[in-house]
Amino acid sequence: MEEERKKKLYGWGAAVVIFVVLMIVTPAIPQSQEYHDFADHRCLFLGIPNTLNVISNFPFLVVGIVGLILCYHGNYFRLSLQGELWGWSIFFLGVAAVAFGSSYYHLKPNDARLVWDRLPMTIAFTSIMAIFIIERIDEKTGTTSIIPLVVAGILSILYWRQAYHFFDDLRPYALVQFVPCIVIPLMAILMPPMYTHSSYWLWAAAFYLIAKVEEAEDKVIYKWTHHVVSGHTLKHLCAAMVPVFLTIMLAKRSIEPERKSLFQAWRIYWIEVKESRGKTESLNCEYSVVTTSE
Repeated sequence: MEEERKKKLYGWGAAVVIFVVLMIVTPAIPQSQEYHDFADHRCLFLGIPNTLNVISNFPFLVVGIVGLILCYHGNYFRLSLQGELWGWSIFFLGVAAVAFGSSYYHLKPNDARLVWDRLPMTIAFTSIMAIFIIERIDEKTGTTSIIPLVVAGILSILYWRQAYHFFDDLRPYALVQFVPCIVIPLMAILMPPMYTHSSYWLWAAAFYLIAKVEEAEDKVIYKWTHHVVSGHTLKHLCAAMVPVFLTIMLAKRSIEPERKSLFQAWRIYWIEVKESRGKTESLNCEYSVVTTSE
């Protein structure tokens, strides 16, 4: 027990040291003011500025509320661990809050409002990391990491905003956002799951990646679609698919009887396919020999 506790402390200590080293050796990342200059500025109805960028956040509200209700309504998601219930509740709260924070920002894009856009997303990212630790590494470690991870995410936003006049540095926020994007798919592939339907994690990661591409190509997509829809609007819709896939996963999954990682499952499947092809080729060869001899 003492040895296990030491390993956890070493793990957290290593994470802190890596963060400090990165902060020392990497240059500051300033918030570009061009970020606020989105392609689609149209006011289409009800006097809502940047209409599509605002209303495209509505799916986050729907999915967040539905997910939060299903966490508690008749234990629909069959969450057996207290840490899971807390983690998924915070996640769906964060998703629902994205609808308000992002809409508020897109009504009048600027740095001050951007805080409220990023804050709920950060809460969702960090809670997902804690959930993954519960499922793939250790229940107790994951549960105790929920609050520290969420607080770290909030501090990364406050650091950027409060340090704006001195450093204007997005590095902590970038780590909070992008580390889960790398770590979660890798853990989903390489580490044995507690539950079935692990492939939904990869679908969620894929849609988030597509969303980031759409965000980067906002103006290009707006031009390609002949000013019908911008990349940023599509980014919102694709990003909203992430909690949709995770909600479906929670509804469908059950305890995994044989804890095999996706990598192991793919490897076994590939071996079976190769063996099946080998048998088919062998039968075809025997058939050809018999036909020739006749």
